[in-house]
Amino acid sequence: MRRCARKEVEGVASEYIDLVFRQLLQGISRRLPSQCAVCHAWPAQPMCEACVAAFAQPAHRCRTCALIVPDGVGQCGACITQPPPLDACLAAVSYAYPWSTLIADFKFHQQPEWAASFVRVLRATPWVEPALERADLVIPMPLSRQRLQERGYNQALLLARALEPAKLVSGLLLRVQDTPPQRTLPRSERLRNVRNAYALEPERAQQIRDRAVLLVDDVMTSGASLHAAALVLRRAGAAHISALVFARTE
Repeated sequence: MRRCARKEVEGVASEYIDLVFRQLLQGISRRLPSQCAVCHAWPAQPMCEACVAAFAQPAHRCRTCALIVPDGVGQCGACITQPPPLDACLAAVSYAYPWSTLIADFKFHQQPEWAASFVRVLRATPWVEPALERADLVIPMPLSRQRLQERGYNQALLLARALEPAKLVSGLLLRVQDTPPQRTLPRSERLRNVRNAYALEPERAQQIRDRAVLLVDDVMTSGASLHAAALVLRRAGAAHISALVFARTE
């Protein structure tokens, strides 16, 4: 009996030591110079200035859905014929190499430190600074409880916190329904999927009335999730609703 108890204690202690050692190594690695994740220059930021300049060139985008449009065009045809619930939408980059890989690392491979590098690119994007200045509230797109438990953090919250911590409001917009991953579904199903997925914390809903709100997310595909969230904010009396995403699919 004692031998079994001793083995159990030793096993727990070994697991604890392994955990502390891994955390120590992670802390040391974050402080050491590293290679650029794209060109492997050494030493560099997680992404060097040359690669940022090469892969984050500004593009002319539709002002309400952030799709790339020809110079001189304000809105794409879809936004003209079916106006979205967003008053404005901004994106820093297109969802393509190398950003698609880096975003996957950020979201799914436990690399939350990418938030600082992405925000550096976001702040250099045309019209982002005025959008941040105009906003009364900066609200990250929420995750469902299940998705948050699986991932360990909300990537949109990390971006919003690094962007504008003084205006950040979390826990006000809620994801009340967990839905299947959107990326594999056609647009019509995406819209149905998230129609009732969002709500406002009832005791704080009055904070939205007559305010300019900036929604923040990492990637925009069809816009279904952002539109569903915007409709909730609109019904609560928001005066102006913009969206800011790091990457936009084309």
